[in-house]
Amino acid sequence: MYEIVSKRILNSAVTLMEIKAPFVANKAKAGQFIIFRIDEFGERVPLTIADHDAERGTVTIIFQNVGKTTKFLSTMNVGDQLLDFVGPLGKATEIEGYKRVCIIGGGVGCAIAYPQAKALHQTGAKVDMIAGFRNKDIVILEDEMRAVSDNLYITTDDGSYGTKGFVTQKLQELIDAGNSYDLVIAIGPIIMMKFLSEVTRPYGIKTLVSLNPIMIDGTGMCGGCRVTVGNKIRFACVDGPDFDGHEVDFDELMKRNAYYRQQEQEDSNHACRILKMGDEANGKHE
Repeated sequence: MYEIVSKRILNSAVTLMEIKAPFVANKAKAGQFIIFRIDEFGERVPLTIADHDAERGTVTIIFQNVGKTTKFLSTMNVGDQLLDFVGPLGKATEIEGYKRVCIIGGGVGCAIAYPQAKALHQTGAKVDMIAGFRNKDIVILEDEMRAVSDNLYITTDDGSYGTKGFVTQKLQELIDAGNSYDLVIAIGPIIMMKFLSEVTRPYGIKTLVSLNPIMIDGTGMCGGCRVTVGNKIRFACVDGPDFDGHEVDFDELMKRNAYYRQQEQEDSNHACRILKMGDEANGKHE
């Protein structure tokens, strides 16, 4: 059993928990993930490792309260226990050899961007971070991101905090201003990662994206997380989750992730503007 040792509400829809999992904490690296089950009747849910502390034996997870399992998890408290907490899974992000990087998170994707920025910052790389949110009320991890970056740029759709606009616009501004990045990491909604990859493509900037296809077992056996990268089938759970953004078939990925959209919306009663953007992008074949 894996005990919840701390809990923090980041905003009305996002929760942070530290889980006592010493074996996972001892091996975890930025970019990897875990799969948990609350009890023997629960579904298997993958979550990226947001942070870890090998000395304390804890792993930090950050999740959005949108599905049945994550909603129930958000009601659990310190001292409660999870049945399964398997990991670390997936390949760690390659961080060696980069001097100037830009790491971009969209919404709850900042929970994944943060550990990658932290790891790169610790290597001595100069790190710029762009964090995009819909509005001021849902901004998360601002202090944490600022601590592991040389420059932090926050954007909001409505201009209620930071700079008004989208992360794509901010990245283009930074490139136009003469910032020569040798790596860009983009993490967030699929449509956001697609457009960011198109921003960097003309400049030949290596761009990594963290993919989130439907995943079941996390070991490459079920094939549910297959994605097309460079016209070849890859499995996000064992070949990723990081992939070259210039080679990912984002349109296919958006269609596959939409297979259970109706059931998800019925369960959560949540209408997401990002899903609408994805539909529009698919319809226009941008």
